[in-house]
Amino acid sequence: MAIDTKETVTVFGGSGFIGRYVVRALAKRGHRIRVASRRPHLAYHLQPNGNLGQIMPVQANLRFPWSVERAMEGAHHVVNLVGILSESGQQNFDALQAEGPRVVAEAAARAGIGVTQMSAIGADTGSRSDYARTKAEGEAAVLSAVPGARILRPSIVFGAEDQFFNRFANMARFSPVLPLLGGGATRFQPVFVGDVAEAVAKAVDGEVAGGRIYELGGPEVLTFREMMEEMLRVVDRKRPFVSIPFGLADRLAGFAQHLPGAPLTPDQVVQLQVDNVVSDEAVREGRTFEAFDIRPHTIDAILPTYLVRFRPMGQFTRGGPLTQETPQESVRGPTGV
Repeated sequence: MAIDTKETVTVFGGSGFIGRYVVRALAKRGHRIRVASRRPHLAYHLQPNGNLGQIMPVQANLRFPWSVERAMEGAHHVVNLVGILSESGQQNFDALQAEGPRVVAEAAARAGIGVTQMSAIGADTGSRSDYARTKAEGEAAVLSAVPGARILRPSIVFGAEDQFFNRFANMARFSPVLPLLGGGATRFQPVFVGDVAEAVAKAVDGEVAGGRIYELGGPEVLTFREMMEEMLRVVDRKRPFVSIPFGLADRLAGFAQHLPGAPLTPDQVVQLQVDNVVSDEAVREGRTFEAFDIRPHTIDAILPTYLVRFRPMGQFTRGGPLTQETPQESVRGPTGV
């Protein structure tokens, strides 16, 4: 059945990992979506998620305010998902995560439209991590320009295209051991990308209060080691762990960051020394998935749907194909935060 299109939403960073799910969620709700990207041809794969003409890639770059304003002309809401895990040339933390949100929010304020900003748990202006510091500075800039904006802070996000479980599952295919930085004791609250996208869509539609920072975590708090153990269970492989002290990891990352496709940077080592979970304050104030009326998925409900390819014999390991349950059918556990 055809979907009647309604308001136009401009999504910066819509061609990325989280972006493709956000665009899909907005399209299902009937929005017209402008996917603003430095390379719009990389967003063409999103168009089948909507009706003809419902999803339109456009060129924009957060470092050029005029292109941001042009991408937002006639829009009713703007979503900023732009973020990076490591710096490369002019694509640095300050430009994209601190200054970029300010440019978007100030343009939105002039246009009189709403803003939903993607941040991250751990955002802190006093952090030693440039990633976390600039995320917090971006939040402050957005709320200063648009006091009614909605800020979303997810924990580590997982899904079919993620760069976390996929990376370590692939590593387990070839490496005899897996590394655990700092012994793997850092805690996370892994959250399914589909749940994050639904939260963004509800924020766009005004289903949660504005002017607030929401922290999004899955129903389980797991250490880095426990996440690696769950990944190995899903891919049906056994690998011993090697603990790497943070001091040594920092030195190794300092060298590795100069290599193409660096697997680890010193800034990421800093981030891994701090737990990445929903705060007690956010739970008390209802600034979690509870506000969105979303029951987040567990990792064991989702990981088998895309990590099966890393099993020794794919889906046919252990005498039969993997049962592909839909996320809705395979949810277990208590309602998470």
